[in-house]
Amino acid sequence: MKLRVIWRLMIIQYVFYRHGLDELVLTLPILRSIRFIKYISPWYWFSGNRNRPNGQRLVAALEDLGPIFVKFGQMLSTRRDLLPGEYADALTALQDRVRPFPAELARQRIERALGFPIETVFAEFSAEPMASASIAQVHAATLHDGAEVVVKIVRPGILPRIRQDLEVLYTIARLAERYWSEGPRLHPVDVVGEFDKTLMDELDLMREAANASELKRHFPDSPLLYIPEIYWDLCRTDVLVQERIFGIPIAQTDCLRAAGVDMRVLAERGVEVFFTQVFDNNFFHADMHPGNIFVNVQNPVQPQYIAIDFGIVGSLMPEDQRYIAENFHAFFNRDYRRVAELHIESGWVPSTTRLEEFESAIRTVCEPIFQKPLRDISFGNFLFRLFQVARRFDMEVQPQLTLLQKTLLAIEGLGRELYPDLDLWATAKPFIERWMRNRIGPKAFVRRIKSELPFIFEHLAELPRLQITAMKQAERQSELLKQQAQALNKLRLDMADQQRRQRYTLIGGVLLLAFMLTQYPTVNPTGGWPDLSLFAWLNLLASGLFIYLGLKSAHKPYDSKS
Repeated sequence: MKLRVIWRLMIIQYVFYRHGLDELVLTLPILRSIRFIKYISPWYWFSGNRNRPNGQRLVAALEDLGPIFVKFGQMLSTRRDLLPGEYADALTALQDRVRPFPAELARQRIERALGFPIETVFAEFSAEPMASASIAQVHAATLHDGAEVVVKIVRPGILPRIRQDLEVLYTIARLAERYWSEGPRLHPVDVVGEFDKTLMDELDLMREAANASELKRHFPDSPLLYIPEIYWDLCRTDVLVQERIFGIPIAQTDCLRAAGVDMRVLAERGVEVFFTQVFDNNFFHADMHPGNIFVNVQNPVQPQYIAIDFGIVGSLMPEDQRYIAENFHAFFNRDYRRVAELHIESGWVPSTTRLEEFESAIRTVCEPIFQKPLRDISFGNFLFRLFQVARRFDMEVQPQLTLLQKTLLAIEGLGRELYPDLDLWATAKPFIERWMRNRIGPKAFVRRIKSELPFIFEHLAELPRLQITAMKQAERQSELLKQQAQALNKLRLDMADQQRRQRYTLIGGVLLLAFMLTQYPTVNPTGGWPDLSLFAWLNLLASGLFIYLGLKSAHKPYDSKS
């Protein structure tokens, strides 16, 4: 382990102790035998942090450790299988706010990235940043044609710091996977790997620009969601220029109500946007915290969402997408047996799981939440109880679903703020049913056949050649199998011959040994033929015969017809 990693781990441990989190550190099995050291720690006796809730202490510790740990804490807030509920709830309050770097440095980075002075690009450039986060900060600007834009610049020197902290997180994850009893099931190394990938994607602003363009193609002239325009000629890996949007931040609910926004419609449209992205497009905005979502109130009766910051997006494998949709459909119809079957079919729980027992456990978790308004449903607690069921049935957590869980929790928070009486289940059920009909029903089958027709017609003329080739290959395979069978038969016969030789030789040797042991006293000491009984002579002849047969079979040639 590198010295800088060891040093960073020591700093992390020091910060945790200083915030009164020694009990969290010492719960690791590898450290349980030295729990007594907390009683000699000055922070155990004199720190006032112990009067604060555990979750608040964890938030304060992560903020002291730096922006990368803040972002990691934000991700962990969606993983209630990894942390107790009180910690996960507190982590949702983490804000990715960092002291801005100087405007002059921002200008230099823009000019170096674009290759010419900033005045040739922008008629105006605001020195005061609009926002400053751990990865980048944003400035307002105006192009020479009058278009108002925002300029996003990657924070200087951030990559080495990220590399160092990721190395530390990987070390902690490997220790947890090795020494924590839940480690093999929860895959902490994979969790850090997902976080690693997310951070690297956020560092590449060209990728973010491409994500924005992809989302915009999925919602062309949509009344539900607006995506800002990207100025591709001014985008680089560490600089992004996009259209500046004007709307009311989603968190300012008082302003939305004052503007006459129909909050029920706004909440329902949020659910529709989420399910459209996940199931229709299989490409969803996965960083939907309130700071990234605004509302266009020009038509308050039909409000429109505006999204920004597309560094984190998610997509699902087709099999995961289908299983999740079928799970939702089964949940909505209270078909808990089908839910249990889907988990087993997908391999999320072992195939040896007792179906009836698993079905009963799922029913116990899900039944109480139906026919309740959103204000009475906590998806956080719901997911936590599902993870408890998963732990009981050895369900392996799927790291590829982390972003989906995070987005779903964000939707819950938005819905709770906008329209607490929203019934998320009733709102989502028609959408899922329509998706099932479109993807699995007869219309879906006909549509897939139509989409495959060009491919079929293109290769139809090749079918005779392919069939003849396949027949020849099958014939060659048959001949090869026949040769292999003959070789195996020869090997079997050789082994049988060898066993027969060994058997003959062994019997002859045993008989000869018996003869020598029983007849030695009768041997004539003066020479000549020994005075043996008829039985002894027969014994001697039999032993010689068996030895002769064994030696003869050793030189017997192999006959493939035998």
